[in-house]
Order: sequence, then C-alpha cells, then structure tokens
Amino acid sequence: MARRTMHPTLVENDTAARAAARRPSLIREAGYAYFPIALIARLPFAMMVVGILTLVVSARGSLALGGATSAMTGLGTALIGPLLGAAADRFGQRRVLLVAGAANSVMLATMAWLAFAPVPDAALLAVAFFIGATMPQVAPLSRSRLVGIIGRAYPKERRTPVVNGAMAYESAADEIVFVFGPVIVGLLATTLNPAAPVIGAAVLGLVFVSAFALHPTARAGAASVDGSRPEQAPARELFRPRVLAPVVGALGMGLFFGAMLTSLTAFMAERGVPEQAGLVYGAMGIGSAALALGVALFPARFTLRARWLTFAAILVAGTIALPFVDSVAVIAICLLVIGIGIGPTLVTQYSLAAAFSPRGRSATVMTMLGSAIVVGQSAASAVTGLVADTAGAGTALVAPLLAASVVLGAGVWNALASRG
Repeated sequence: MARRTMHPTLVENDTAARAAARRPSLIREAGYAYFPIALIARLPFAMMVVGILTLVVSARGSLALGGATSAMTGLGTALIGPLLGAAADRFGQRRVLLVAGAANSVMLATMAWLAFAPVPDAALLAVAFFIGATMPQVAPLSRSRLVGIIGRAYPKERRTPVVNGAMAYESAADEIVFVFGPVIVGLLATTLNPAAPVIGAAVLGLVFVSAFALHPTARAGAASVDGSRPEQAPARELFRPRVLAPVVGALGMGLFFGAMLTSLTAFMAERGVPEQAGLVYGAMGIGSAALALGVALFPARFTLRARWLTFAAILVAGTIALPFVDSVAVIAICLLVIGIGIGPTLVTQYSLAAAFSPRGRSATVMTMLGSAIVVGQSAASAVTGLVADTAGAGTALVAPLLAASVVLGAGVWNALASRG
C-alpha cells in the first residue's frame, strides 16, 4: 500500500495550530468561569457604602448620621483591609475569604435590622465599622491571583505585557462595578425598600464571594511573578519607596474620587437636581474604563513611569477648569477629559505594585492600594462636604485639583525612586 503523505501547507497549518494551542492564555489558565465570578463578587463592595448611607438616612432621618456611618465603614476597611491581605499571603486566600465573606454578610444583615430597631446610634456606627473590617478584599486578591497565574504560566519575556493587560482589565472591572453599584442600590431602594440594597449585598457576598474563595485559582494567590511560592520577605520591604509610591498614588486617587463626587453633588444641588449627580459622574467612568482597557495596547517603550506622569498630568489639566464651570454640560465635558487620565493612572499604579511587591507579599501590597483608595475617598468626602456647606460648590471644586496634584506628585516620586 502507498503511504499517505500530507501536503506541506497542511503540515505547516497543523504545526501552527498546535503551537497556538500550547501558547498560554490567561482566560484559559484562570478558567472561563473565573472572570464573571470575580466581577460579581466585587459588586457588594460597590453597593455597601451607598447602600448603608441610603438605609441610615431613610431609617433615622439624619444625613449627618448616614455620612458618619459610611465613614466608619471606610475606616474599618482602611484599618483591617491590609491585615486581611497579609493573612491571605500567610494562610491562603480561601480561608480568609470564606471567613470574611460570611462575617460580612452577617454584619450587613445586622445593619438592615438595627437601622429600624430602637437602638442608639452608636450601635449603627459600631456595626458599620465591622462591615468595613470584614469587607472581602476581592479586587486586590483577584489581582494577586492573576499575577501568580501569569508567573506560573508565561515565560519571563512575556510576563510584563500580560501583567499590564491583566491590571488594565481589573481596573476596568472596578470602574464597571463602581458605576453600576450605586445604580443597583437606587433601583432596589426605590422599587422595594431602603433595606433591600444592604440585604442584596449580603446575599451576593455570601454566594459569589464564597464561589470566588472556592475557585481553584485561590491556590495561585501566594505565587510570585516568577511562578514560585517563595518565603515571605521581611515586612520592612513593604516600606521601600518603589512600593510606597503606588500606595500614595492610590491614596491620591481615593482623595480625588471622594472630592469629585462630593463637590459635584454640591454643584448639582445648587441647581436643584442633586439626584442627577451620579448620572453626570458616570461621564468620567466612561472614558476611564475605555482607556483602562486600552492600556494593554500601549507600546513597551511607553514605560510605566512615563504613563503615570502623562496621565496624571491629564488628570490635573482636567480639574483646573472645574472651579470656574457654571453649566452641567461643561462640567460633563471636563469629566470626560478627567476620565482619560484616571483609568491608565490606576492601571499603572497597580502594575508597578505587582512588579515591585516583596516576595510572598503580593496580596498585602494590593490590599494596601485598595485600602488607600478607601481612606482617601472617605476623608475627602467628609472634608469636601464641610467646605461645600460653608463656602459653596465653587470652592469645593478646588478639592479635586488638590487631590489630582497628590497623584501627580506621587508619580514624580516614583520616577525619582525608579532612577535611583
């Protein structure tokens, strides 16, 4: 019998197909279910602060108490969040997430009950602190997992662009949930009752945070960028300039978010439509999410250091005009420009944090950045609210410029530390 031979072109195509099949894919390595689970699991975090504020104001009729309760939630996250990250590095993500997720759901359900119960206001403040303290750190731990997967599955020369792409996706996912989270809160509170958003966050957390914890990728969280499971570096390495610069940058981003939303709300309130502040604020999220995803397409010669300085400068430029704006249309245009600077800056900060995390402390560093954003947002919201009450929206709109300057200053510090 004659031996069958394949045409050379078919052989080449078959070889190329086999090579493509062997080439690592982050989606395939993480699993097709991972990304939707991780996306929905971070939604309760986006719903909590606004949901608690809405609940307390509706139940107790006090905006001051509602703001204080939301601030206590942020304080709990800021103080305990990095400790949860350190625990995840030491004991594994699965244990920490299961315990924190269950405790957080219980605390949320307790808040929904206590808000209408005849208990002192201090009880609400205490429960709010524990809600923040037990907040599952899904977004930072997801970033840590993806970095570990990339280190294990990709050759060294391909890791940097893949990490940048993963951080771009993560930042876009954060933007999506923080845009739609308040919308969901508003819909549930309007169509059902003020406790519905908090109860809904508790249920979502119990189901999807548990699913995130039990997903097989939880084992990748302790891996380093080179794919190994190293011993932990000394804690003092967390205080190196190349680690702290992204943390300070994230703090500046949090300051900006809090200052921008609060001053924008005051601006819209002066025009009699404070409830529309969220819709106008969404203009910033559109550009931010789009540019965050686009970061993966930037050439390698456009370094992380240069990206931070470039897009932080755009952020500052977009905020300069804010105190002089007198129409909703113009402020929406300013927010579109500002959004161009936000997404890439956040992606760059997390990419730098991933690159320079000390051995075995990736989750710790990622939660440090996440907590810094929460601290900045809570502090700026409180201070900007006081300024708006006493001096008006025009003066309050200076606060976003000051916050953007912190982001740019941290970028300069990072550039100097990098050269050193």
